[in-house]
Order: sequence, then structure tokens, then C-alpha cells
Amino acid sequence: MKSMIPFLAAMLPVASGAQSQPGAASGVPSVAIPKTTAVLVIQTPKQGVTAQQVMAVIPSEIRATVKLYLDGKIREWYSRGDGKGVVFLVDAKTEDEARTIMETLPLAKEQLMEDQYIPVGPLMPLRALLGPAAQQ
Repeated sequence: MKSMIPFLAAMLPVASGAQSQPGAASGVPSVAIPKTTAVLVIQTPKQGVTAQQVMAVIPSEIRATVKLYLDGKIREWYSRGDGKGVVFLVDAKTEDEARTIMETLPLAKEQLMEDQYIPVGPLMPLRALLGPAAQQ
């Protein structure tokens, strides 16, 4: 088991590149694309939007976000460490499904935010821990 950790650590850059680029260049080991289990949504205010504009909507935004969390639509939510927005982990199987959820929020309805959607799933190189039979 200990010998697998360096292997997995070495594979992470390859795996992340292969996951984000389905048509990875030849010579790079093929890595299965994971099934999307959630969508990471990164929100930042649109250029020209002031803090005052955002803060005017924040009370209703918080209530709506809490409701989505309690309904199981948002798994996790964070402030960005650089103070430039928020990050959500949305319980969605597709980018479109996550977009539909996020568009219900007041800041989206006011068109104040830019959203970046990143589908995520299991770290596929971990299959190596299960042996050759599990890799198919």
C-alpha cells in the first residue's frame, strides 16, 4: 500500500490533465473520465459591479442559498480566500443542471455575478489501489 502512494502522487498531474482534456496528446497514459458527481461553481462579481450593489441583494441571497443547502442542492459553500467571490459545490450531474440551480439565486437574477462551472467526479487514478480487475 505504501508503494502506491508515490505512484498516485506522480499520476495526479497526468490524471488532472487527462480529465480536463478528453483528447489528451498521444504518449500520455489514458485516464478514464470520471462520472460527474457534482459541479464546482465559482462566482465573482461582474466587472463594474460595486460591493454596494452586491450587499443590497445579500440578505435575500443568503436566505435562498440556505434553502438550496437545506434542500440538498448545494453540498458546500465557501468564501474565496482572495475575497473576490464565493465557491459552491452543487449537487448536479451536469453543468446545465447546476446552472439551472444557480440561476434561481437573487444575485444571478440581478445579473451581478460571473459564474464558472467545473464538473467534478471521483479521482480516477485511485482505481489503481483496487487492482487490475477494478480498472475496467
